[in-house]
Amino acid sequence: MLLIADILLLLLNVAWFFAIAHVIMSWLINFGVLNMNQPIIAQMWDGLNRILEPAYRPIRRVLPQTGGLDLAPLVFFIGIIIARMIVVRTFYTGF
Repeated sequence: MLLIADILLLLLNVAWFFAIAHVIMSWLINFGVLNMNQPIIAQMWDGLNRILEPAYRPIRRVLPQTGGLDLAPLVFFIGIIIARMIVVRTFYTGF
């Protein structure tokens, strides 16, 4: 059972770091530090969007419109934190 918990925590950590990279990259693109005309930047951005959009889309449907402010990554981070707490308390307590 601990192996399953370790795998779940690993997947949650990977999702966490992908989301962090997506947020930082979006800031750098919006502030003009990264240029989307560079092929490697465009490929990285497209890859992160393809990975994270399926997770962000249901969150965006539920959240109210806030103009230019996207709160989906924040809700995603909160969801990952809650999932980590559930996994840790379910599998690691009581041993």
